Amino acid sequence: MDSPPPPSSNARPLILGPPSPAAPYPIFVHGQVTKGFGRGGKQLGIPTANLPESAVSQALSHIPIGVYFGWAQVLAGDHCVRPMVMSLGWNPYFKNEKRSGEVHIIHEFTDDFYGAEIRVAILGFVRAERDYESLELLVEDIRVDIEAAKVSLRREPYWRIKDDQFFISSCEKKTENRKPKTEI
Repeated sequence: MDSPPPPSSNARPLILGPPSPAAPYPIFVHGQVTKGFGRGGKQLGIPTANLPESAVSQALSHIPIGVYFGWAQVLAGDHCVRPMVMSLGWNPYFKNEKRSGEVHIIHEFTDDFYGAEIRVAILGFVRAERDYESLELLVEDIRVDIEAAKVSLRREPYWRIKDDQFFISSCEKKTENRKPKTEI
């Protein structure tokens, strides 16, 4: 007997979460961008900034594996706070042996920023982690995740989190060193 096909990504809602972030959100986490497996940009065409293992094992240990949305800022270049989706888990398609946090910042960067500080505000849950029969189905689902994050973040209570003091002044050079809300 054949297994049923995965649910169509097109059937998923593009508005995620309640009208404003609710507990346990927002979750603030930061750390240095580390080298990952190199699959996001090369295999998927969706580059990711990998959170350090300490952030995944300490600050994010209390939330379930899955895909999340929110805001991210890399303290390199222009320091803009941008929309993001984050995969937190085992990435079953790739059979990872350790839990990882991979942040896709919805922006095209021209340079790598390994070693730079990344600040992430997680505002809501997108979906559970899934295994996929093909790379194409995985990419299709990630594209829907990205669209849902962009639509969901347009709501004012979500939008204003990008101005939280956790982030260094949006789109400006770092002029002061603010203490993050979550120490790693």
